[in-house]
Amino acid sequence: MRMLITNDDGVYSPGITALAQVAATFGEVRIVAPDVERSSAGQSITASRPLTYKRTLGTDIETYRVNGTPSDCVALGAHNWEKVDVVLSGINLGSNLGNAMWHSGTLAAAKQAALFGLRGIAFSTPSTDTEPDFSVLKPWVSVVLKLLLDLPDACLLNVNLPAGMPRGILWTRQSVRLYDGKVVAAKDPMGRSHFWFTVIPLEKSEEGTDRHAIEQGYVSITPLRLDITDYEQLAKAKSEFAFDKITFDLKP
Repeated sequence: MRMLITNDDGVYSPGITALAQVAATFGEVRIVAPDVERSSAGQSITASRPLTYKRTLGTDIETYRVNGTPSDCVALGAHNWEKVDVVLSGINLGSNLGNAMWHSGTLAAAKQAALFGLRGIAFSTPSTDTEPDFSVLKPWVSVVLKLLLDLPDACLLNVNLPAGMPRGILWTRQSVRLYDGKVVAAKDPMGRSHFWFTVIPLEKSEEGTDRHAIEQGYVSITPLRLDITDYEQLAKAKSEFAFDKITFDLKP
């Protein structure tokens, strides 16, 4: 099995090394990751300039750095390494739960894999004042990989690991709440206005969701899909506003 490893924290992140080391026990691995941190890059791709794909030394695992986004890395990685079976993204330094899935570069890499017809699995863990204890997390990553690699129909999955020793593993759904972003205005040392776009904590989580699982100390696994159609609203709209029964007067 060939596993392409990427992230949005950058090629030198300890999280990507930990993930690659675990993945290497399941098959062939190659790291292709951004040359610098690209957190919250979302599903962006680089179309306005060419990209570079450079070998990076200092690791036992074949590694390349790309001057682009996580999605770019998946594209170049799959192009330069034939017959990739699965793309693993992470381990991200910071959870990707609930509405954070929309702008997560870590999850975007897994989604890009799915767009290419490959399997994509994203891994994240909370970011605290200290570096995550990967010696504790790596055995759980191994357990999760063993489970998910045997589920070929699950093509896109979001995995979050709690800080510290997990209590177990739970299948979860995405926590959907009002967006928790806010803009913080400030001044730079020259007195010029600038702005930080940041997030504020959501206080309550719903049982059965990814956020609730992490808060209770469990590993959260959320199966996702690329189709974001609201089928309930689509059916309602078709029923109430059938275009074949509506007459439009478009005359000026």
